[in-house]
Amino acid sequence: MAKILIVEDERAISDLLKLNLEMVGHTCAAAFTGRDAIRAAGEQGFDLMLLDVMLPDMEGFSVMERVRDVPTIFLTARGATTDKVRGFGLGADDYIVKPFEVAELLLRVQAVLRRTHRAEEEYRIDDLVIRWDAHEVLQNGQRVELTPQEFALLRILIENRNVCLSRQKLLSEAWGTDFLGESRTVDVHVQKLRRKLDLDDHIKTIYKNGYRFEE
Repeated sequence: MAKILIVEDERAISDLLKLNLEMVGHTCAAAFTGRDAIRAAGEQGFDLMLLDVMLPDMEGFSVMERVRDVPTIFLTARGATTDKVRGFGLGADDYIVKPFEVAELLLRVQAVLRRTHRAEEEYRIDDLVIRWDAHEVLQNGQRVELTPQEFALLRILIENRNVCLSRQKLLSEAWGTDFLGESRTVDVHVQKLRRKLDLDDHIKTIYKNGYRFEE
């Protein structure tokens, strides 16, 4: 998974981000000032930076002007259009306004990592090997045929493992925001994944909420 720099001066938020990102397999480092973030980015290689705008010593915009080679998501309470325009103008990959849903943040983090080609190339669990770029699933060395939609759903579940995703969130991410089907569609595809890949012990139904992929 990815190595992520969290630049956030509120320790409670920083700890929450670190906890949830590490829960899905990422490695995280924290910086609480702009100067610390610039120093960390210069000394270590990061795949992604989550960057607050309002830092105690400088604006996050100034940090990004000095850290140019790390994909960046602004994560801030400043939601004015002018701030978003400035952030994207500097080359930000995304701009998320607080308060935010953890599940949505994780999905958007993974989307940026995929775009910047820094997401994991394959995933292994039990007797399964899933090769993302090849859209290939192997079980005990034998290829298992999945439909494009089954593969998309499996990817969203695994990339956000240990996090409960609602049926509506899964519809939005795996089918697209313009999909007009019902949440029952998710249930049917989850049942197919469980059956084809023997994932009953890993794809858990969360009562009245949705599904969670557990390692």
